[in-house]
Amino acid sequence: MKILVISFAGNGDTLFATPLIHELRANFPDAAIDALVRWRGAKDLLKGNPHLNAIHQRDFVSDSPGGSLQFALQLRARDYDVSVNTHPQSKRHYRLMAKFINAPVRLGHDYECSGALDRWLTNRTLPQDYTRHSVENNLSLLSLIQAKPMLPRHSYEIFLTDAEHAWAADFAAGQNLSGRPVLGIHVGSGGTKNLALRRWPLENYIGLVRRLRERHPKLAFLFFGGPEEQADHKTIQAVAGGEQLFFPHTRNFRQAAALLKKCDAFLSVDTVLMHLAAAMNVRSQIVIETPTWNKPIEPYGNSFVLVKNPAVAGRNLEFYRYDGRGIQGSGEEIRRCMASVTVESVFDAINQLF
Repeated sequence: MKILVISFAGNGDTLFATPLIHELRANFPDAAIDALVRWRGAKDLLKGNPHLNAIHQRDFVSDSPGGSLQFALQLRARDYDVSVNTHPQSKRHYRLMAKFINAPVRLGHDYECSGALDRWLTNRTLPQDYTRHSVENNLSLLSLIQAKPMLPRHSYEIFLTDAEHAWAADFAAGQNLSGRPVLGIHVGSGGTKNLALRRWPLENYIGLVRRLRERHPKLAFLFFGGPEEQADHKTIQAVAGGEQLFFPHTRNFRQAAALLKKCDAFLSVDTVLMHLAAAMNVRSQIVIETPTWNKPIEPYGNSFVLVKNPAVAGRNLEFYRYDGRGIQGSGEEIRRCMASVTVESVFDAINQLF
């Protein structure tokens, strides 16, 4: 049997697929199991996964039409028996890719925006369930191929190398972090659709750091992020910088994951870094509620504290659903929503942990 797991949505969504990949291997030990992802970061997260035979990565949106077609034809020629569109992938073009690759059995979920065409593109489907985590939504697809969960428990799976752990250890030693409480922070957010608007205001992070530094003079701050956060990191360093603030240059998600192991707590909105922290079992997670927050994207298998957003007020699904659209509301409305979370409320949540 040849199985293709398709995960074209965000990098964090690829982590949601790792328990399913492990279960597919447990159910079909002799199968050839491959993954198809859009983002290079997603490929990094799956690197070294012993339950996969191959990882295919292609950004069909930004690459040339000719190159993308040739790549898709090569996948089609592999004659997969089963393809799995993992949750959440509500956009139709994700299912169009599954149909083009043309495995006879094509698994997926039904979304609010799904119709008869979608159920032809993916010919075995289950309704998505907003009351269950995406990991559980993915595992439910096993029943469509006469399989079932066999593992005693499930968690995100990242297989880091000894060299990656050593890099993180060297960084921590070089910055004299041993024996100090460490708070990791990610000030960023996603870049697709209009998800970047759900960032907590930068001035709030600066005010939070100042308050925490006064209360906890030994606390070290590790700021995580990539090129998208460089400008914000420079601003924080210029305005609130000091010997307690560190801005490590992590080359990829794998280095970030290894360094997250050194954190006692981690603060973010709901982004891939939040899920990396859960995968690394960071002892305490603090999540600032955004309009996109809902049960399917909680940090899976790890305890966390949610700082409630008064502007969301339990209306999460009115702001955002898996229907291919962005967050509902104007950019100014979404920014005001995030600004409604006060520095005091986040400070109180973190202060209780140290």
